[in-house]
Amino acid sequence: MDEQISVRQAYTAMYAFLEELYSKYEFDQIGSVLGGLSLLADGSPADQAAWSDWLRAVERAKGNQVDMGLHIRQTSK
Repeated sequence: MDEQISVRQAYTAMYAFLEELYSKYEFDQIGSVLGGLSLLADGSPADQAAWSDWLRAVERAKGNQVDMGLHIRQTSK
């Protein structure tokens, strides 16, 4: 799948993904994040900083500056 979507559609997809995770596992932290990402009646995020963070993340992704490798941390016993 190499389909192009808008930044707004990507934001909506991210929200839908997190919402699905929250529905399955009910992690409180995800619920809090979803609250800030929710859109107000005028279409802006409830937490305006979330939109700025999102745009910064988009720029990082476009610039190939995101490390998506799996990094396993060892914990001491």
